[in-house]
Amino acid sequence: MEKRTIPDTDLQVSALCLGGGGFCDLSKKEETFRVFDLFYEQGGNFIDTANIYGRWLPEGKNSSELLIGEWMASRGCRENMVITTKGAHPPLEDMSRSRLSRQEIQEDIDSSLKALGVDRIDLYYLHRDDENRTAAEIMESLNDFVKAGKLRYLGVSNWSAQRIAQANDYARSHGLQPIVANQPMWSLAAVDPGQIPDKTLRAMDDEMYMMHMQTGMAAVPYSSQAQGYFTKLEKQPERARLMEQYDNDINRMRFERVKELASGYGATVNQIALAYLISQPFPVVPIVGCRTEEALLDSLGAAELPRFSVDELLYLGLSAE
Repeated sequence: MEKRTIPDTDLQVSALCLGGGGFCDLSKKEETFRVFDLFYEQGGNFIDTANIYGRWLPEGKNSSELLIGEWMASRGCRENMVITTKGAHPPLEDMSRSRLSRQEIQEDIDSSLKALGVDRIDLYYLHRDDENRTAAEIMESLNDFVKAGKLRYLGVSNWSAQRIAQANDYARSHGLQPIVANQPMWSLAAVDPGQIPDKTLRAMDDEMYMMHMQTGMAAVPYSSQAQGYFTKLEKQPERARLMEQYDNDINRMRFERVKELASGYGATVNQIALAYLISQPFPVVPIVGCRTEEALLDSLGAAELPRFSVDELLYLGLSAE
C-alpha cells in the first residue's frame, strides 16, 4: 500500500488508517489479531485508537490500546508502526465536563504509553477541545510532554479551524511543536450537524476545508465511510434504519453518482467514497472501520484506485441544487 508523509513530520503512513474503536473486546483477541495481521501484511502501518476506547465496556479498560499493544509485542512490529492515540476525552458519564488540564492530559498519556507498551507516542491527538482554556495553555502543556520524550508530534480531534489556527500561531511564535494533523468527522456523505447526537463532535466544514487547503495540514477523518451509509443504500433500497444525520436528498443524489463511478472503475461504492477523500488536494488519510477481513480488503481496494480528477471530485461532491 502507498505511503504518505504527514507534512511537517518524518512520519510515513499508509494511505488508509485502521480504526481501533471497533476492536475493544478482549475476549475476541484472535479475531482482532487476524484483522491487524491482514492490515499489516497489506502494507498498513497506521492504526487509530484512543484511551477512551473500550472504557464503556463493563471492565472499564482502555482495551483497544491494550489489544494493539499486545499485538505489536507478539509480532515484534512496533518499529514498523506509526503509534497514534487520543486522550483528554470527557468522562463518559458527563460529556459536558472538560478533561484538558495538564494533569488530566498526563494521566491519559501515561495510561496510553503503558497499555501500548511503548516509550513514546508518534502522533498524539487531543480528543476534544475546551474553549474556556487558552490555546497557549494547551500548547504549552502538550509541548512539555514532547520535551519529556513522551510524544513526537501533536494532533487534535473535534476542534474548530479557528482554534487550530490559534494554537499553531502561538506554537510557531514561541518555538513550540505545532499541530500537524486534524481528525474531524468527514466523508463524502453530507452530514446534518443538527442530527449528530454528540454535540462535542466537530464535522468538516467550509472554514476547516479552507484551512487545510491553505496550510496543507493532514486530515485523518473519522466516520470516513459515514457509518456504511452508501453500502447500506446499495444493499437496502428501502433505506431502513439508516442514520438520520446522513439520509437526505443530497446524499441520495451522491449515491447515484458513486454508483456511476463505481461501475466505470470496476470498484465498490465503499471504495469510491473512500477514494474521494484520498484524492483531495491536501493529504487525507481516512480512518476505516473494518471489523472483518472481508470488509478490510474491500476498503483497502480504495487505495489502489487512480486519484480522481478535479472534475470527478466536483461531480461527486456537488450538492443536489
